[in-house]
Amino acid sequence: MTTTLVDMGTQDRRRDKDADFSAYMSARQPALYRTAYLLAGDHAGAEDLLQNAFAKLYLSWDKIRDREALDGYVRRIMVNENNSLWRRAWKRREHTTDTMPETGTHDAYDDGMGGQVWSFVQTLPPKQRAVVVLRYYEQLSEAEIADVLGISPGTVKSQASRALAALRARAPQSLNPHESGDEAR
Repeated sequence: MTTTLVDMGTQDRRRDKDADFSAYMSARQPALYRTAYLLAGDHAGAEDLLQNAFAKLYLSWDKIRDREALDGYVRRIMVNENNSLWRRAWKRREHTTDTMPETGTHDAYDDGMGGQVWSFVQTLPPKQRAVVVLRYYEQLSEAEIADVLGISPGTVKSQASRALAALRARAPQSLNPHESGDEAR
């Protein structure tokens, strides 16, 4: 008989928790969605971000004493979740678009020997060239490059920055992918 009373008390508390959480979520979802959209940059990412934040909030619902600070707590969850998503390697390679491409493209391997850019890459100092080759030809991360070259990730970043600045300065405008060919602008 006592087990049944305990179970009923637990069910009542869970029902109250669910009702409180549902009321909060319904009332605050539009405003928090806006924050999620601004963090994620697209609707699908915002929906995922907000859903994850609400799931984490629900798990902690009983531990939160200051109900006035809930929005701040959810925003903090979203910021942390968004930051951790962008640290994942697969997310950095993912790009959303509004339309699907009509035809597939094949990204052919570039051994670096036939491209116009390669002649400029060859003029870089050895360490900068190594960073450019590992980053853009081998597509290694900064941490992987640092490990391969035995340098710090900060040195990888500074060498890459210097190399790209030198390449921009040396390469003709015809190789600039941002050039539209419209001289009137």
